[in-house]
Amino acid sequence: MFDNNNENNPVRKPLMFYVLTAVTVILLLNMFIFPLLMTRQVQVIGYSDFITWVEEGKVSEVSLAQDSDQIIFVATNDIGQEELYKTAVFPDEGLIERLQKANVKFSAEIPTQNNMLLSFVLSWVLPIVIFMGLGRLLSNQLGKRMGGGMNALSFGKANAKIVADKETGVTFADVAGEEEAKDALKEIVDFLEHPDKYAGIGAKLPKGALLVGPPGTGKTMLAKAVAGEAKVPFFSISGSEFVEMFVGMGAAKVRDLFKQANEKAPCIVFIDEIDTIGKKRDGAGAIGGNDEREQTLNQLLTEMDGFDGKKGVVILAATNRPESLDPALLRPGRFDRRIPVELPDLQGREAILRVHAKNVRCSGGIDLKEIARATSGASGAELANIINEAALRAVRLGRNEINQNDLMESVETVIAGYQRKNAVMSETEKRIVSYHEIGHALVAAMQTHSAPVTKITIIPRTSGALGYTMQVDEDEHYLMSKEELRNKIVTLTGGQAAEELVFHSITTGASNDIEKATKLARGMITRYGMGDFGMVAMETVTNQYLGGDTSLSCSAAYSEKIDDQVVALVKEARAKADTILRENETKLHELAEYLLKKETITGEEFMQILNAKPAQPVLTAEQETAEK
Repeated sequence: MFDNNNENNPVRKPLMFYVLTAVTVILLLNMFIFPLLMTRQVQVIGYSDFITWVEEGKVSEVSLAQDSDQIIFVATNDIGQEELYKTAVFPDEGLIERLQKANVKFSAEIPTQNNMLLSFVLSWVLPIVIFMGLGRLLSNQLGKRMGGGMNALSFGKANAKIVADKETGVTFADVAGEEEAKDALKEIVDFLEHPDKYAGIGAKLPKGALLVGPPGTGKTMLAKAVAGEAKVPFFSISGSEFVEMFVGMGAAKVRDLFKQANEKAPCIVFIDEIDTIGKKRDGAGAIGGNDEREQTLNQLLTEMDGFDGKKGVVILAATNRPESLDPALLRPGRFDRRIPVELPDLQGREAILRVHAKNVRCSGGIDLKEIARATSGASGAELANIINEAALRAVRLGRNEINQNDLMESVETVIAGYQRKNAVMSETEKRIVSYHEIGHALVAAMQTHSAPVTKITIIPRTSGALGYTMQVDEDEHYLMSKEELRNKIVTLTGGQAAEELVFHSITTGASNDIEKATKLARGMITRYGMGDFGMVAMETVTNQYLGGDTSLSCSAAYSEKIDDQVVALVKEARAKADTILRENETKLHELAEYLLKKETITGEEFMQILNAKPAQPVLTAEQETAEK
């Protein structure tokens, strides 16, 4: 491969937005709503004016409280609106007669009582309620930004997602490529369906099963399939959901989860990414206090020991880092079984592709086995993405079904990224890339233990590659011999060797090749016993499912010797690549020019040109006589 080394989160409104909104609402209420509701304010007038208004028929209601020194009444003002008025009590024996003559309602009740209550509610109660609601809103928003769930009433709740048996929608038929893992889980399903059969012989159901494997291999789907097959409730929770800001909340959530599980038994409890809370306890995080993760783990261990397995509560967990889990979590009686969920093989990849291809419209003549061969090492999630990318490409091209070309292009998209159609390379750079990629392909084709070349291209990709050579093995390989590894390193050095042979210079395009060749050579020396040290491990893999990071486990003196052997091995491979290219320099030029003109060629085109004999020149009679 020739390299060129040259999240959308929703926009959250600031906290001040909500504050300004609440203040604006309160101001509008005070300016427009509250005045309308509180227009009946008490005004003071003289007694003589009161008598005049009664006689004129302006007064409609009067309060004559015996124990009060005031008369409160309702009268119509000059603009026709009713207002509240009050006046001092004056000795007047004919007042009641006047009120009766004017048809005025009078009683001992104060007309302003309801209005005073409304005034109190609007002036004091409503603002307090508004500010309490505003505070609750701001608290919830702040809680979400700090990790969610800052509601005091939810502390200690497991928040596990409960899926009813008929709503899981996943069975073993929906999980392809993991036959061994399904076989190991079918026994759990059978126990949940027929517990009496096992109880009769005295067998106990394993309390827990640990699903381990690389990301995207279907561990969560397998757990759902177990619940779907057994038709029992399914509890799903992530390990990170147990970790809280407050001490003791993680342990409380564990207790609540198992309480819910016992109430719903038989059921499946699935803890995803259990390494979040199940890491080995070393005390390093508990300096001067208690480590929240350790408290949560201790509670999980206690709960797994305490619940009765006969009830049919099965704990399934998934992780990509089994080596980091605490030994107490893996002992018998807790997670009794360790079920590997590995990357699918050739047949498994084909089965996964068929499962996902059922959901899209496909044209006739699609060969999914060819796609499966081209995707060695791909996970189930990546294969699903390949089918989806093919469907998206078909839509972009205006078709309503996918074909083989869509699938092959989607494979390249997942491997090397999208085509950079707007990338403009000079003719000199295109020629260098063409010779670089043909150098890889030619060296690979001239070796007996190399995978066949299927495609060569010099179209730049979004991954940074300016071109690449695709090789696909005809059969699935689980072991690689020393010769195959050596030939692979030779192929990786072929690109730079072609550059130096033709242009008498090298470029930065071989950076990825150098990295891969060095990694392979170091693995041969330190882990595979193919160097001078024999069967001695000089390097250990620290994380086999997440990148396969390694660390040296030898002295500094041996480290220098390892470096010397790695350098010698790569130099030897480079020398072999130089020899192959010099012996086939004519074909190198012919193939490079052909690739430069077409930009992308297939493996068949490459082999036809490589195997074609050079055209024989037409000889004259004199030349034929001279040759004889």
